[in-house]
Amino acid sequence: YGRSSHKPEGRSRDHKLETSLELIRSEHVYRGRVVSLRLDDVRLEDGRVVRWEVVEHAPSVTIVPVRADGTVVLIEQYRHPMGGVLLETPAGNVGPGETPAEAAQRELAEEIGCRAEELIPLCGFYLAPGWTTEYMHAFLARGLVPADGQPDEDERISLVELPWDEAMRRMRAGEIADCKSMAALALADAYVRR
Repeated sequence: YGRSSHKPEGRSRDHKLETSLELIRSEHVYRGRVVSLRLDDVRLEDGRVVRWEVVEHAPSVTIVPVRADGTVVLIEQYRHPMGGVLLETPAGNVGPGETPAEAAQRELAEEIGCRAEELIPLCGFYLAPGWTTEYMHAFLARGLVPADGQPDEDERISLVELPWDEAMRRMRAGEIADCKSMAALALADAYVRR
């Protein structure tokens, strides 16, 4: 969780898999504000050449903000690709020169109007390693105090505060269907129940 926003190197049980592949060509076909699309032609160990589509995305953070009484602060946000509103943990990208912890504090201010006096790293994970480079850092936030911040101009956010057990029930019932939020809530559960 240092200043670098680099994600860990990929790991496999058989490192020969990593070294027997040859990148023949890599081409960026789209560069956007949030993602870029890269086409990689790769020679497999048997000599066949395949094309892999890779969505490049900055490292990101998600935060589970919990008040002193055990209430979790979630957000409802319109997600255009899903065509509706999802119940989620606050999240966002790690900016250039920003550590994941700094990004987490900024996102808390922007999305729920608080900062955390205690920010506990839970873990990091790839969101969809089959097609995107996005690596997410998950945090538990405690000691929430008011902070100034404005959501991004394209965000439409409503706060939803729930007792911890109700948030867990909604997650198990499929009412929280966002994978980053599910992972972060599940990881935070042991800390919250202490």
